[in-house]
Amino acid sequence: MLVLLLHQLPEDILLLLFSYSDTQTLGRLSQVCKKFHSLISRDTLWRRIAKVSLNTGITRLGRDTFPQIALKERVKFSQNWKRGRCRQEILLRWSLLPWLQLDDQWLYLSQAADIRAYPLRQNSVSFQRRPVSVYTGHQDDVCRFVVNESHVISGGGDGRIIICDTCNSFCTAYSAHDQEVNCIDSRGHVIVSGSRDKTARIWSLCSNRLGECLHKIRTEDRVWSVAVNPTLSSVMTGTACCGHASPIRIWDLQSGQLESCLGSDFRRGAGVLDILYETPSVVLTCGYDTYIRQWDMRASIRRSVMEWEEPHDSALYCLQTDGNFMIASGSSRYGVVRLWDKRQTKSLQVFFLSSPSSSSPVYCLRFTTSHLYSVLAHALYMLDFTICDQQHGK
Repeated sequence: MLVLLLHQLPEDILLLLFSYSDTQTLGRLSQVCKKFHSLISRDTLWRRIAKVSLNTGITRLGRDTFPQIALKERVKFSQNWKRGRCRQEILLRWSLLPWLQLDDQWLYLSQAADIRAYPLRQNSVSFQRRPVSVYTGHQDDVCRFVVNESHVISGGGDGRIIICDTCNSFCTAYSAHDQEVNCIDSRGHVIVSGSRDKTARIWSLCSNRLGECLHKIRTEDRVWSVAVNPTLSSVMTGTACCGHASPIRIWDLQSGQLESCLGSDFRRGAGVLDILYETPSVVLTCGYDTYIRQWDMRASIRRSVMEWEEPHDSALYCLQTDGNFMIASGSSRYGVVRLWDKRQTKSLQVFFLSSPSSSSPVYCLRFTTSHLYSVLAHALYMLDFTICDQQHGK
């Protein structure tokens, strides 16, 4: 009778057996022998676990946003996010009101009237503090900016919008609003801007119509946030909630006409400071009312379906999501960054990035599967979730 030891089984049989194991079991099996270690390093064994883990790059739609990193490593990082294990570092210091964007392997940071591009190296603890590119042209500070494919599009305190090509082949500026451009977003061939002048405007990004205003939307209130639906069918605006109009409104992108209103029950002053489309039908918002809200935007529903409350009654300036289960939010006081798991109501982790004596809002935050970057009034902070396994002997 032929008897095979476990390690003598064919690879496809071993992979099938290993697929029923959890994270801890797979970790132990990988230490048995070189063959097991090689097999257990394959992405196919970790995809099921990665789909239900925090910030592994696997979204609810099945997209993989970080294919260059092995899934096994991403699951390890996920455990660090969940347990709050990270190394905190201040990368840059200043005394400004900055904004931040990540695009592929670049970090874009506004400092006064300039936007600076810094290269990021995946899984590297080093940060090149000298920018590779600088985009300039505003006569006042940059309030907000967005990166859309090869364009850096910014709105400033001078009321202008400036569009710069990342290859430095051209830079276009035009007067957009009577007051500062508080918020801006861009997808496809359109730009949407919002201002304290109580208007939102839709602009063309087509090369032959650059700077042409397609629609002027009168919001009757100061506009704090805007977002373009990924389907390019509509635009959402978030206002200060100081008038009689609903603070969240959806406008048809083609006609500029009002489609729907949300948040009519918000208390006065509960302005919406950030809007994020997770999918065309799922939107996250946050603001002065101290709540993160998830909205179901399907035409038959269009209401808030989930809520998470900031426990210290602070306004929430910004948020970001992994497209699956994790949300990160930035608070108005003490540089508080919170991590949330959508499957529970209480926050998962909290990080204090400034001391009580130098309390600052978190103006903007962005993260990858391994690092979180946040900008405060005085510094750019990085939380590194890649090295903690070694530090904790795991």
